[in-house]
Amino acid sequence: MGFDGHTMPEEVKRLSASFDLGGVILFSRNVAEPAQVRELSREVASVGRDWPLWVSVDQEGGRVARLRRPFTEWPPMVTLGRSGDAALADAFGVALAAELRAVGINLDYTPVLDIHTNSKNPIIGDRAFGSTPEVVASCGAALIRSLHAGGIVACGKHFPGHGDTSTDSHLELPVVEHPPERLEAVEYVPFRAGIEAGLATIMTAHVLVPSIDPDVPATFSTAVVTDALKTTMGFEGVVISDDLGMKAVSANWPLPDAMVAALQAGCDAVLLCNSTQDEQAEAFEAVIHAMESGALAVARVEDALARQWRVKTRFADLLQAPPGALSGVGLDAHQRISDRMAAWL
Repeated sequence: MGFDGHTMPEEVKRLSASFDLGGVILFSRNVAEPAQVRELSREVASVGRDWPLWVSVDQEGGRVARLRRPFTEWPPMVTLGRSGDAALADAFGVALAAELRAVGINLDYTPVLDIHTNSKNPIIGDRAFGSTPEVVASCGAALIRSLHAGGIVACGKHFPGHGDTSTDSHLELPVVEHPPERLEAVEYVPFRAGIEAGLATIMTAHVLVPSIDPDVPATFSTAVVTDALKTTMGFEGVVISDDLGMKAVSANWPLPDAMVAALQAGCDAVLLCNSTQDEQAEAFEAVIHAMESGALAVARVEDALARQWRVKTRFADLLQAPPGALSGVGLDAHQRISDRMAAWL
């Protein structure tokens, strides 16, 4: 869940005590300076019970970066794709991981594995490594490996692919009109490469793919999440929904209904970024009621928990390790890497 402010609100602590949260997502509204972020991460970690909580953020570089100066400000990821320099991608991942670890963040919603195949796409653009599956797959796999090696869990997004859309899912529901054969040959390629590289988490896209499921967005589609991603592609990690408050979802699905539908489809965790604590509590209670009524199968919830357990066990040493030194934020060496990337703008 998300929340406002530079400290963890008491309402969020109470919700965590009642429902045992999986983690939090930080935005610019939660960030003042590195020492404050580090203390906030410590505060979040302190409410965890059996498992460590995710302290997560969208820190891609370019337009999507919640941590600004004195953190290193990175160019958009298209620069890495244009450079074709695997060593540069690796250096970027190592440096990014070091700055996140310094402030207690352990999950970064990156890399973008969408392919920028539509020049009219208003939301992906230079966030993508490039316009071909080969470039995106190569850069994405390199970044996943370097983030994991640096102590940060990566999250590939947005499955089954948000690159060839002409609308923004923050505002309305985009449609991906490709047949399954095209998805296999193009959109799925970077996700397969990410899975082969050990990708631990994947985020769904709020897009409609009529050739797979004409009725509901990918986040709510068993055919997309369970059949395509988990069964056919063999993904054994954690599937995380994009924010359920985005207009592509919220225009038609109340938050409690959306949360249950995402879990039913195969999502193992959901993002509640901008809803109030009362709305979040209603969503949690809806899950409990759905389980009590049988609408949400106990086996589905147990599978979601098992996937969380596998990932958190795999990264247990990293999740339980103390943060790195704050002196690792905004290093001159990191700025030199940023400058090398920026040369490809």
